[in-house]
Amino acid sequence: MFKYAGVVINSESIQLDKIFTYVIPSEYIGKLHIGHRVKVPFGKGNKIIDGFVMELYEDILEHHKLKEISKVIDEKPMISQKDLELINFMKDKYLCSYIDAIKLVIAPGILEGKKHKTLEKLYINTEVVFQGKLYKEPYINIYKIIEDNNGSFTRSDLVNLYHISLSSINTLIKHGYIIKQDSVVQRYNVKQYTSYHKKSLTEDQEKVISHIINSNKSLFLIKGITGSGKTEVYMNLAEHAMNMDKSTIILVPEIALTPQMIERFKGRFGKDVAVFHSKLSDGERHDEWHRVKNNKVKLAIGARSAIFLPFTDLGFIIIDEEHESSYKSDSNPKYNAKEIAEYKSVLYNCKVILGSATPSIDTFYRSEKSEIELLRLNNRVDSAELPKLTIIDMRDELKNNNKSIFSAELYEAMKESLDKKEQIILFLNRRGFSTFVSCRKCGYVFKCDNCDISLTYHWSGNYLSCHYCGKTMKATNTCPSCKSNYVKHFGIGTEKVEAAIKRTFPEARVIRMDLDTTRKKNSYEDIYNSFKNQEADILVGTQMVAKGLDFHNVTLVGVLAADLSLNLPDYRSNEKTFQLITQVAGRAGRGRKKGRVIVQTYLPDNYSIKLAQKYDYDGFYREEIKIRKDMNYPPFSKILSITLSSKNEDLLIKNIQNLAINLRSLLLIDDKIEILGPTPCIISKINEFFRWQIIIKGQLTQSFNKNVKEMVYETLKEVYNDIRINIDINPNNLV
Repeated sequence: MFKYAGVVINSESIQLDKIFTYVIPSEYIGKLHIGHRVKVPFGKGNKIIDGFVMELYEDILEHHKLKEISKVIDEKPMISQKDLELINFMKDKYLCSYIDAIKLVIAPGILEGKKHKTLEKLYINTEVVFQGKLYKEPYINIYKIIEDNNGSFTRSDLVNLYHISLSSINTLIKHGYIIKQDSVVQRYNVKQYTSYHKKSLTEDQEKVISHIINSNKSLFLIKGITGSGKTEVYMNLAEHAMNMDKSTIILVPEIALTPQMIERFKGRFGKDVAVFHSKLSDGERHDEWHRVKNNKVKLAIGARSAIFLPFTDLGFIIIDEEHESSYKSDSNPKYNAKEIAEYKSVLYNCKVILGSATPSIDTFYRSEKSEIELLRLNNRVDSAELPKLTIIDMRDELKNNNKSIFSAELYEAMKESLDKKEQIILFLNRRGFSTFVSCRKCGYVFKCDNCDISLTYHWSGNYLSCHYCGKTMKATNTCPSCKSNYVKHFGIGTEKVEAAIKRTFPEARVIRMDLDTTRKKNSYEDIYNSFKNQEADILVGTQMVAKGLDFHNVTLVGVLAADLSLNLPDYRSNEKTFQLITQVAGRAGRGRKKGRVIVQTYLPDNYSIKLAQKYDYDGFYREEIKIRKDMNYPPFSKILSITLSSKNEDLLIKNIQNLAINLRSLLLIDDKIEILGPTPCIISKINEFFRWQIIIKGQLTQSFNKNVKEMVYETLKEVYNDIRINIDINPNNLV
C-alpha cells in the first residue's frame, strides 16, 4: 500500500518547482492515485494550497517532520498517466516548471475556481400529491405552468414571463409541491450552420486520403497549392476517424480562420464539434474542455492550445498552415504545438497530418530525410488556374512621380474589379495609420517613454500608441523638442490604407481586419461574414487575411509592401516573405472567375519575391536550404535564446556579463556550439525594462539545455527578484 505521495504545489516560484513528499491520511490510503488534485499545508504558516500528486511511495528513507495531505479535491484523478508523460516531456524539452506544464493539460480556470455554470430550475415533485389548502388559484396556475414545462423555468423566468408572485412560488416550494434542482448551462456555440455537403474528390485528394489511412507511418506533410482542397481532405479524414470511433483535433494558426473552419465542419458534422481558442470566455473554454473529457464530441477545432484537449481515442491530429509561427508559444511553457502533436502520436498511436502550400523549411527538410512522409496536391480543385502574379517596382513609380500608396497598375486593377462588382483583398503587414511621427525641423521622433520604440499614429481616435507596452497618448502637432509645428506622420499601416481607399474610391465599401478591429469577442466572425456576404468590396488586413480564407468573388489581391518582412532582423525573413506572398496570392481566383495578384516592392530582384511570382516553392527551398547550411541555422542547428531584463540597467549588464563568462566555461569542451553576445536586444527596452540577450547556436541536446538553465539560475540567484529571465529554444524571433 502506498503511504506517501510526491506532490507538485501550485506555485510560480522557480525555487518551489520540485516534488514535495506528504503523508497520505489513513482514510485516503488505497483511494489516492497519481493525478489527483489535493489540498496540502505548505510553508511555515502551513497555508493550505492546491497540489497535484505526481508520484506514490510505499516507503521513504526520511520520515521526519512530514506533513499530511489535507484533502483530496476531486473524485477522479485530473491528470492521466499519459498526461503525466506529456508534462515530463514538456518540462525537459522546454525547460518549464511542473505547474506551467500541468496548467496546459487540466481544465481551463480550474485552479481559479471556475466551475460549470448552473441555474436553479423548477420541477414538479411527483412524490407529493398536490392537494389541501393550497389547491386554489393562483397556486393551481403556477403548478400547471411548471408541470407543462418541467425543468424549463427558473423562478425569475416565471416572474418575468407570467408576472407571477415570487412569494407564491416560494410557498409551493416550502410545502414540497415544487422542487428546485441545479441544471448545468451549456456555454458552447449552439448556432445552427448551413449544411456543407460532402464534395466529389479529385483523384489527387483520393490518393492522399487513401495513403494516409492505409499507411503504417504516423507523420505526413500534405504540400498542397492554395485552392487544392486540403480542407476537404481533412473533413474526409475526420469522417473516417468517426466511423472508426476515433477522435480528431484540427489546429488552425489564426483565430480569424476558425469562423470559416467552424462553419464548414459544423455544416458537415452538426453541432457536436468542440471549438477551443483564446477568444472564448473562460467559462466557454471550461465547458468545451469538459465536453471532450466526457466523450460528448469526436472532433475539435481550435488554435494552438487545442492540442491539449483531453481526447483519449485520437485517430488524427491535423495542423493546417503548419508553417505558421503562431504554433509556437511565446509564454511559458514555450511549446511548439507541432512537437506536442508528434509526441502525442506516439502516446496515443495516432497520425499527424501537417498541411501547407508553403511548408516551413524545417518540416520540408525532414520530409526529404524521410522522417515525415511527403504527399502532394499539385492542382487546384476544378482545374482552376493559379492567379497571375505581377511584380511592381515601386522605384519606377517614384520616377514617374507617383507617390501614392497604389501603383498605377494596382489602381487600374482595383477600378476594374470594382466596376465588375468583384471583391478585392489588400494586404499590408503593419497596423495603424503611420509607423512613426517625427518633426521635420529638428528630427525629433515621438517614442514611447517605457520602450525603445517609436509610437504608431492611429487616425481613428487621433492618438499615438506603443505596440509593445500598450501606452497611448493624444497626438499633437507641436514638437516637444523645438516647439515647431512641422510634425509629420511617416510610413503606412492598414488604417492609412483604409483612409486612402476611401479618398480614391469613395463609393467602395471597405472593412479592415487587424488587431485593432478584432479585439471584441465576435469581431473575427462578424468581419468574415460581412465580407463573405459581399457587404464590403475591399478587405484590408494584416497577415490575418493572408491564409486560409476562401471567398469566391475575390479576383484581385494587392500586396502593398512586400519588403516589410524582408527587412526583419531574422534568419527566416526570406522564408516568411515567400510564404506571405504565396499565401495571400492564393486568396484570389478561388471561384470560377480568374484571379490576379499585384505585389508592390522596392526589392524586386530578391529571390524570395521572384520565386513567389512563379509559385516555385521547390526552387525557393533549394536556394534557402543552401544559405541555412552555410550559416549553420536551423534545421542544421538549434538556437537557444537567453534574454534578461531589469529596470536597473547597470545591474543587468554586470550580471549578464558574468553569466556569459560562466556559459563560455561550459562550452569550452564543445566546438560544435557557439555563444553570441551578450548584446542589447534589438528593442533594448520594453515597458521600462532594459533588455539584453545571449544567443547559443549549435548541436544543442536536452541535457545541455538543462545544464544551461541550471547555470543561469545559479548565476543569478542573488538578484533573482531584480532580473527577469526568459529562456527560449528555437524562438519565433530574436527581437
